[in-house]
Amino acid sequence: MPDRTFHDILIVGAGHGGAQAAIALRQRGFAGSLALLGDEPSLPYERPPLSKEYLSGEKPFERILLRPAAFWEAREVSLLPGRTVVEVDPAGHRVVTAGGEAIGYGTLIWATGGAPRRLGCAGHDLRGVHGVRTRADVDRMIAELPDVERVVVVGGGYIGLEAAAVLTKLGKHVTVLEAQDRVLARVAGETLSRFYEAEHRRHGVDLRTGVTVLCIEEREGSVSGVRLADGTVLPCEMVIVGIGIVPAVEPLLEASAAGGNGVTVDACCRTSLPDIYAIGDCAAHANSFADGAMVRLESVQNANDQATTVAKALTGTVEPYHTVPWFWSNQYDLKLQTVGLSTGHDAAVLRGNLDERSFSLVYLKEGRVVALDCVNRARDYVQGRALVAERARIDPALLSDASIALRDFVPAKEAAPSPG
Repeated sequence: MPDRTFHDILIVGAGHGGAQAAIALRQRGFAGSLALLGDEPSLPYERPPLSKEYLSGEKPFERILLRPAAFWEAREVSLLPGRTVVEVDPAGHRVVTAGGEAIGYGTLIWATGGAPRRLGCAGHDLRGVHGVRTRADVDRMIAELPDVERVVVVGGGYIGLEAAAVLTKLGKHVTVLEAQDRVLARVAGETLSRFYEAEHRRHGVDLRTGVTVLCIEEREGSVSGVRLADGTVLPCEMVIVGIGIVPAVEPLLEASAAGGNGVTVDACCRTSLPDIYAIGDCAAHANSFADGAMVRLESVQNANDQATTVAKALTGTVEPYHTVPWFWSNQYDLKLQTVGLSTGHDAAVLRGNLDERSFSLVYLKEGRVVALDCVNRARDYVQGRALVAERARIDPALLSDASIALRDFVPAKEAAPSPG
């Protein structure tokens, strides 16, 4: 085994969360040795553009780097690319990589995200079947696209719909398959789902809901079609699978960390193992905007904010994680901005006009605002954040009046008493 190396703080995972943790630690004056380990060979980069501007060719890879190489060098952040941690030894304060390299740490920050969930049917590993999680995933797709006319996208979530929009603009015939009765069923209300279904169909996408994939058919080792449970075969040369991720936490769970669907963390992102934190897509935490339920939030915002929470804790400022969640998705000329978590809502109020393709849906639970979906309506998104944070109670009739700015509904703060 190679000589063991040691870092005061070792960050495993070089995505948004891991990179932000390193940046925030240095910003807050942490002067110890700091290393950022990732399983990809490249510098840390943005993930959201992969299914959008990078896939479409609008942005080269250099434009989606989080920071240039000189940035990390100047801040003495040791980059350890091309490594995958397969073992965590909490007692020995070390990790072991797939190549047998042992790396010691004082504190470990686990920011590994997850891997695309794969189909469980025959043909899931054929050439032409792709997930969308890394640059390498999308580079393989780009290399194949010149020989592709027909694409089947399995999964009607954000990743699948974003990829469908880009590929449609590239002139491909796209079919989207969703097992549930509507797209975006896990993250949005029915009105938004039906709106996006109509938009994709208007752009020529063959969008089918309530369908199940039986298998992927092949010709000479490559995809030739998708067979549905009803026997229908959809000929295609490429399949994109967007059915969620599997959190990459096996080494932590094998080391007896609490968890299951992700690794469990407390309000400061500490795991149950000594001196080990976890952040981002792989961290299950009790979220106050989900009524205290244990959730994993798959968003850049969550990864970045949890990274900052950990950096503060490790530099002497303990502030429990409490941030209004937000997300976004670009499809065609539609910019969707979401704030809050709509899961469990019991009412939805429409502001604006669906036909004008500029509107907001305000989600209520027991009369209080819990989330907004804003389509081409940035002002509502910005002003609605305070309503979610305050769980504001607003008359739905007033809320639906788009002529009233949402900021006018923000509860007034009580003035602090004057001194003396």
